[in-house]
Amino acid sequence: MFPLLILAAGAAARMRGPDKLALKIDGVPLLRRQAMAAIAAGARVHVALRPGDPRGALLDGLAVTRLEIAASAEGMGGTLREGVARLPAARRFALMPADLPDLDAAAIARVFDAAAREDGALVWRGASSSGRFGHPVVCDAHLAPRFAMLRGAQGGAAVLAPYKAQTRLVRLPGSIATRDLDTPEDWADWREARGEGG
Repeated sequence: MFPLLILAAGAAARMRGPDKLALKIDGVPLLRRQAMAAIAAGARVHVALRPGDPRGALLDGLAVTRLEIAASAEGMGGTLREGVARLPAARRFALMPADLPDLDAAAIARVFDAAAREDGALVWRGASSSGRFGHPVVCDAHLAPRFAMLRGAQGGAAVLAPYKAQTRLVRLPGSIATRDLDTPEDWADWREARGEGG
């Protein structure tokens, strides 16, 4: 299956203290949970981390490749530029952030299955049930050089926007492809929706 880059090199400053990727869901830290889901979906998992990041310990014992990305200090553009460049050669590669708690193995596999078909597309991406762009995103290898142009805070949208006509959406249930947890309020709302209380 495709190599997948999990983006876990951000500072998570909006949490105002706790590291969101170390917070536990069902007893498992979020970053580890997402890596496990990707592995179960058949991905060859690579995780982008800041150099020396203690988050790396959350992945101990998992079949993942840890990529320490010095350029992550620039922002998302640096992480994507260096991270994509360090993925193994493949006809397609995938990207996803580490903070989508509802994105499970079955959902990731659905997007991968769509990308495995030769349908003339260059991008396949998970979307909400209403069609809002989300994750994971699978890109044809022809797009990899475009990531080399990213700088600073630029995200993947700068690369993907010109390929809207060659993008296939894979609609996933509800908002599992789009709901991330960036703030303590996001976490509280998500846990309440799960029936866990505040």
